[in-house]
Amino acid sequence: MKAINRRKFLATSAAISAITILKPSTVFGTKANSAIRLGIIGCGNRGTSVISNMVNHTSGQIIAMADLFDYQLEKAKPRFDKLNTDQGGVAIDKSKIYQGSQAFQKLVNDSDVDAVLVSSPAYTHPDFLDAAVMAGKHVYCEKPVSPDVAGCKKVIVSGEKAKGKVSVAVGFQIRNATPYVEMAKRIRKGDIGEIVNVQLYYISSGSGKKVQPVGNSMEEFMIRNHFHFRELSGGIMLDQAIHMIDVCNWVLTENPENAIGNGNRKGEPDFGDTFTNYQAIYGYPDETNVSVHSTQFGPKFGDVCARFIGTKGFAEAHYGRGVFIEGDNPWDSGVLRGQSITEEQRASGVFSSSLHDANSNKVKAFINSIETGELINEAQSGANSTLSAILGRMSATSGKAKTWDEMYFSNQKFQPNLDLTQFDK
Repeated sequence: MKAINRRKFLATSAAISAITILKPSTVFGTKANSAIRLGIIGCGNRGTSVISNMVNHTSGQIIAMADLFDYQLEKAKPRFDKLNTDQGGVAIDKSKIYQGSQAFQKLVNDSDVDAVLVSSPAYTHPDFLDAAVMAGKHVYCEKPVSPDVAGCKKVIVSGEKAKGKVSVAVGFQIRNATPYVEMAKRIRKGDIGEIVNVQLYYISSGSGKKVQPVGNSMEEFMIRNHFHFRELSGGIMLDQAIHMIDVCNWVLTENPENAIGNGNRKGEPDFGDTFTNYQAIYGYPDETNVSVHSTQFGPKFGDVCARFIGTKGFAEAHYGRGVFIEGDNPWDSGVLRGQSITEEQRASGVFSSSLHDANSNKVKAFINSIETGELINEAQSGANSTLSAILGRMSATSGKAKTWDEMYFSNQKFQPNLDLTQFDK
């Protein structure tokens, strides 16, 4: 059976979902035929991690891969092939390995691909996501959706185009972590009373040594070190603090109205232009103040926390130090609060990380939406959280308080002006 017929089947299944839902495996039988056929754009560390979760926890199989650099493709292919074959699939055909400045377009135009993972540097996300939607592909786009305001607006428009046609997921996986989901439900139920303020922080180690280019290109140097360049990555507010800002927006079901921030490059590396630390106070509706602290330097990883303080108690969530509520309505998720896990605890299902099922639940939800036809669309919420992080960054870098409207209508647009055709083979 040709792949195009299979894709038509999936679309038809979605259309008649009100009558009956048939998973592809019901019709196609084998793993290779029943799989949701995945393409990945950007074959670095983050992309490899996400696509690994998709293959290991869902029916997904990688059939196509794209990257600007040939050495990234050469490095990733054996890993992807093993992922497929370990799950009963097959190796990626060489004809579906796309390299160069237009590799993303070739991949989304591949009629055999059902869904695309966009895990390239953030400055590419708006264009790559839109190209995938226009080609009729389901999209899982890593966060942030863009390093600038204009890109976020483009993603919102792309999300509107996708409605009722394809799923759009954005990589804020904490919303799918079981302990966080339960905590959010209890906060909304009123277990900590009226929320007075929120404390968010992401204290990280440095992002490592500079990666030297294979050739002598400044563009390659910048792309390989994109986290150190604001126009390419958005900086640490959009790479790290954004996770906690997204949790806050999700729990409060609101976006911030204003922000006043500060930051600098203290402890900075000897290249790039991103700040190493930010401090921002956000004003949310109902006079709820939210403080955000984000740092990335030094040799030791610190902690990541969202703390919601209310009139009846407080709710607190850490990556590795527990998720719990203290006050009138105490609750504990069971995630260990910083101590080492014993073998007995491990055997009984105790976890030391509150994110133990975040990634697997996230990719399962995405693939399930494709299989059932119950499409998801996270373009707007993903853009809102990115814009919220941009608001704090904009205030800090300008040294001035900013409102949401000032940020949004600034139409800030970065222009990296990179000559990517030099990498075409």
